[in-house]
Formats: sequence, C-alpha cells, structure tokens
Amino acid sequence: MKEFEFYKNLTDEEKRYILDNSKYIEIEKNFTLFNQGDICTDILFLEEGSVELLIYADIGEVIPLYEIKKGEQCIVNVSSTISNTPAIATAQTTTQIKGWLIPAKIVQELMIKSPTYQQYIFSLFSVKFTALTTLIEDIKFKRLDSRIISLLKKENNNIIQITHEEIASKLGTSRVVVSRVLKELENKKIVKLHRKKIELLNNVT
Repeated sequence: MKEFEFYKNLTDEEKRYILDNSKYIEIEKNFTLFNQGDICTDILFLEEGSVELLIYADIGEVIPLYEIKKGEQCIVNVSSTISNTPAIATAQTTTQIKGWLIPAKIVQELMIKSPTYQQYIFSLFSVKFTALTTLIEDIKFKRLDSRIISLLKKENNNIIQITHEEIASKLGTSRVVVSRVLKELENKKIVKLHRKKIELLNNVT
C-alpha cells in the first residue's frame, strides 16, 4: 500500500482498517480481471505491473481506453464497485501484476469517512477523464499515421520492440490497416520496418 500517495496521508486507524480488510494478489499476464458488463465487487490497488482497459464495440472492434500502472487505480473499476453498476470496459493484465483487492463496502466507507481518500478518488477521475478526452480527440481529428508515430515516440527509443498487431490493439484499428500505413511511412523514410520491431529514423518530427 505504500506505493499509493494517498495512503501516506491516512490516519493510523484508516491504514489498519484498509490492511485488515484487503487481500493481497499476484496474477499472471493476459488475465482478464473483469469483463465489460460485469459488476465489480472489489477495487484493485495496483502495486506492480500494468493493466489495460478495453471497450469491445458491437461491430467487433476493440478500443483501448487507457492503461493503469503501479500506484494507480482504475476509474472503471472504482465506478462499477462504488455504484454497483456494470463496468463499461474489460480490464486485462499486460504484465504480471501484484496488488491488493479491497471490497466495495470498505471503499464506500472510506469515501464517507476519509477526506484524504475522497480527494484521491476525485483527482484520479480528473486525470483519467483528461486521458479519455485526449483519446477521443485523437480518434476524431488525428490521422492514423500521426497516431502511430506518436505511439512509437512515447517509447523514447529509436528501435521499438512492437508488432503490427500490438499497435492495432493499442490504437483500436486493424492489423491490416496498420501494416499498410507503416509501409507508407517506410516509403517516406520515416520508419524502417524489421521483424517484430520498428526503427524510427532521424527525420521524424
């Protein structure tokens, strides 16, 4: 729990209350924590690893919402648990994870009794809603080639270990479309394609 900034500011009584009512877990990669439409009964406090949130559209497309990492909580998970409503997305581990599960009742009581935890939850919603707004703007206004380059540049490395299928999954499109766009970028000498990796060339802006 020490990974969470808000935990440091809780009273000793609140810390004991959380620890006494939480369950430590370790889960392997590619495990589905909850499905879109499920009602969550616990909130995951992620201590190590990463989890991706995905929306499965009726037309068969998968749209990635955001990723949660060490020291974060998921607003889809929190919202479903606190309000007892279906989750709007599916949560899947992208690495092995470690963390704590806290039952809905405990979190609901914390929301009422602990101003520190309330502030943390509201700030969490603010940060993730900003991320979702950016995602919507990207989908609506940015060309796919720009979105692919932006994704690659986030790795802060000229050679990125990633497959076309992984890019398609992250950007909510198909592998065929990604492969076509990457080939166009290679023809323009913006990237160089290798097996399961992509090289960003020096003329990328």
